[in-house]
Amino acid sequence: MEKSEAGFRELEHTADWQLEVWAPDLPGLFAQAALGMYELSGIRLDPANRVSEELELESHDHESLLVEFLHELLYLGESRGLAFDEFNIKIEDAKLSAQVSGAAIAVQNKEIKAVTYHDLKIQEGSRGLEAKIVFDV
Repeated sequence: MEKSEAGFRELEHTADWQLEVWAPDLPGLFAQAALGMYELSGIRLDPANRVSEELELESHDHESLLVEFLHELLYLGESRGLAFDEFNIKIEDAKLSAQVSGAAIAVQNKEIKAVTYHDLKIQEGSRGLEAKIVFDV
């Protein structure tokens, strides 16, 4: 089995959903968190009519920035029916600029209500940067 530089996996959690993400850098970590969040929801994109969005976000630390980024993606899913599978993310200090590409949501099996701050900490680990994210469902 080949070791991945970046990825995500669902972890057991008593009431909500928890996702573990890892990547060599912050932009990769944010992208894996988004992909994992969509996977937990069972989201599948309509292959027609690709769209792109530009995001500009700022927060006081990387953990808050990650929550804001995922909340913005949830908002775009809820308000405009969009989800994304390609991410070009730049992070300087606690400012994020991103070009995200995706399409309309064709299928969504489960709903995520919110991204929480519960035990959220981005830290160096054996696979690069790592974080565990809890979602309220």
